[in-house]
Parts: sequence; structure tokens; C-alpha cells
Amino acid sequence: MSKPKTYWIRTFGCQMNEHDSERLAGLLEVQGYRKVATPDLADVAVFNTCAIRENADNRLYGNLGHIKAVKDVNPDLKVVVGGCLAEKDRETIVRKAPWVDVVMGTRNIEALPDLLQRVEEQGIPVVEFSETLNVFPSALPARRDNRFHAWVAIQYGCNNACTFCIVPSVRGHEDSRRIGDILGEVKQLCADGVIEVTLLGQNVNSYGRDIYSKPKFADLLLSLDGIEGLERVRYTSPHPKDFREPVARAMAESKVVCEHLHLPLQSGSSRVLKSMKRSYSREKFLDKVAMAREIIPGLALTTDIIVGFPGETEEDFEQTMSLVEQVRFDGAFTFQYSPRPGTVAATMQDQVPKEVVTERFNRLADLQHRISLECNQQHVGEIVEVLVEGPSKKDPDKLTGRTRTNKLVHFTDRELVGAGASPARVNPGVAGGLGRLNAAIGVSSAVAAAPAIVGQGEFRTLEIISASPSHMEGRLLE
Repeated sequence: MSKPKTYWIRTFGCQMNEHDSERLAGLLEVQGYRKVATPDLADVAVFNTCAIRENADNRLYGNLGHIKAVKDVNPDLKVVVGGCLAEKDRETIVRKAPWVDVVMGTRNIEALPDLLQRVEEQGIPVVEFSETLNVFPSALPARRDNRFHAWVAIQYGCNNACTFCIVPSVRGHEDSRRIGDILGEVKQLCADGVIEVTLLGQNVNSYGRDIYSKPKFADLLLSLDGIEGLERVRYTSPHPKDFREPVARAMAESKVVCEHLHLPLQSGSSRVLKSMKRSYSREKFLDKVAMAREIIPGLALTTDIIVGFPGETEEDFEQTMSLVEQVRFDGAFTFQYSPRPGTVAATMQDQVPKEVVTERFNRLADLQHRISLECNQQHVGEIVEVLVEGPSKKDPDKLTGRTRTNKLVHFTDRELVGAGASPARVNPGVAGGLGRLNAAIGVSSAVAAAPAIVGQGEFRTLEIISASPSHMEGRLLE
């Protein structure tokens, strides 16, 4: 019996890239490949890249330098570069790293097996991109490393024109899936043991406009209610300009949509927001927040903020600080602005000096750190239900669970930490249901299923006993 071929995938960047990597893995496993932990054991090594951050290029070419040493030892290794940076750099990647065998775009994921076959036949690198989305990635087979959670892409690409963002040029225009296709995928996932899904899109609030002539995101959220086995639904990311009352009301009415909203602010200055082409003002953003909190009981709110956008003055930054103080986000992803080639902002005058950006960033981080701590401390003494994700990364003697409001809680469950599952609220599909979908796509359960993590995918009821800015500590209630 011949030895099965193997693959290794390294994923950079956002949840959409994680989703796409699951599809790349699924395609390879249908071809008989098996996943390995390190590239030196692989027949195919895939880098699924991100182009958002300034150091993305350096990270990729640094990794390609390391993989060259592996390929020098194993010349038969096939090196694949995909994702947003591949879409941006295209043929440049092969010129800079001629040991790369395949460079592919974000809109032709399904072509990976054929591209590898062409390399075998032709013996030269293959660079191929598609301007249209021929096959929606979610329709492809997938290898998921999480038994109870799944990414579900509802939309691909972006029609916005934010001056700091490269996504529209590397992901293309918006393409939405039909509601029936999405519901069919979620039903199949739940039959396979999934109990939580995250809906993905560059701007989920505009979902459906391209095929239904108007946004249908609220309708989609409500349609997910009643799917057997589905316990929780999350989504990312909405654009504030398109976040409207119907979506908030759908969140409030739905039994499965979680009470967490990630609403990217980017700046608290209307002047800077206009320069970013965000299509909303400071006042409009505050109105959206007030509307959401009024309609959705117990809502947790998180955001993204860019510090040091070109032309940002101290007054602009203070407006961001005051808005953060006023809104009191539960958490925030804060970024120092970095110019990206191919974006309008990269060519703007008045780039803010690095030392000024760093000083402002630290001030904002300190403020949000205090607010996040105060928000979490308000929950001490409350009883919450968490969905167990697995062992804590910092303390393997503890488990980590997540509340519906997206807050992490660490706790000890002695019946789980040693071995075996305790008789709490258990997801019965996690252990046994994975084989059905894998059989349908021709992938054996033993290969496509991630190893079981004790307690993962089960619910626990906890009392919150302490808090930090990043997480809370809980006591298991028997």
C-alpha cells in the first residue's frame, strides 16, 4: 500500500482566511492527502496570506525563506501561496521566491488540486487568478479543527472604498449566497455535531443586496431560528453605515443570535472618518450604539480603532478618546496605522510620525484596559452559561468557556481536567456525528475529525468570582 501524501497549511489574518484554509484542507483530503504538523513532513505546504498589516510582506517572504531550506532537503515538496497577499503581489512572489510552485488568488480556491497537477505535469511554477467567484468557498469540502463551531461565509468581497483598506482590491466586489444555500449548510453542520456558527462577510449588513436588490441580513438571522441542534450564532463584521434597526430587532428576537455586536469605529473624529470614507460621522455612530443598546437587552459591544491615520491631529485623537470613554466598549482591537501599497491613504500627505502614533496608541490602550476591566467587574457574582472551548492557553489545569456576550471565562472542572466528560449539558452530536458529512464528501472521519478535546462543545454554568480586562474567572456550579 502506497504511503498517503501529506499537507501542511499556515494561515495568516482574519476569520475569512481561516474559513478558506478549511476549504483548502478539505480539497486536499478529498484527493487523499493527510494533514501533518510541520512542513518538513509535508508533500504540499500552503501559506494562506493576509495583506492588511504593514509587516505582512516581510512575514510572508521570511516564511518563504524558511521553507526554501525545507525544499532544499525535499525537492519534491510543492509550495503554494494563496490569500490576499498573493492576490496583491501575484507574479512578484515567484520572482522573489522562485522555489514557490503555485500562486493562486482568493477567488479560485477550488482550483488547488488542478494547479498542483499542472505543476507535476509542466515542471514550472503556476500563477493563476480569477476575476469572478466561480464556486463559493463554502460549497467546497472542509476539514474543520473544531468539532462544535464552524465558520459559514455568507458573502465574499466588499463594495466599500475605505481609504486605508486593501480588501476590495484583493477580495473583489460583494457576492452574496442565497439564503437557502446558507440554511442548507448550517443544517448539515448541525447534523454533523456543530452547535455554534459564525457568519462571515466583509460587510454582513449589506448581505443580499446584490441578489435580492435590498439587504436581507435581518431575514437571514431570523431564518436560523429553529434549526435543530443550533445553539448559538455570531457574525462578523458589520459596517456601521449599514447597521440598521431591522438587524438589531432580529438580534433581539432570535433565540440563537448572541448578544454581542462588533461595530468597527476606526476613529471618533468626524473629520478623520470622512477622510477614511467611512460614510458615517461621530454622531451617527453614537446613534447606532444607542439604538442597539435600547433594542438588544444585555448587549456587549466591541470595536476596532485605528490610531494615527494620516492627518490625525491631537484634537482628532482626543475625540476618539472621549467617544471611547462615552460608549464604554467591552473590548477593542486597537491598531497603529500603517500605510499599505495600493490604498488611497498610503499616498496621503501628513503621515503622522511613528513616535506620535505610538504615544497615542499607548494612551488609548490604557484607557480601554481600564474600561474593559470595569465592564468585566460588573459581572462578578453573576451566574452565566459558557460553551467550553477547551483548556486555557495560559493554565492547562483550567478550562476556557465563552458566554453568549463573547466574554472568556476560565474555570476548573476537576471531572474534565483529569479525563472523561462530566454529565453537564452535553452536545451529543460532537462525538458521533462528524462521520456523516465526511462520508458524503469522501473523507474518512478518522482523518477529517480533529482529536477530541475533553469538555469541548459542552455547556457549563458558572458563578463569576473575579475579573481582568481580558477575561473573567468562574466557579463551577454543581
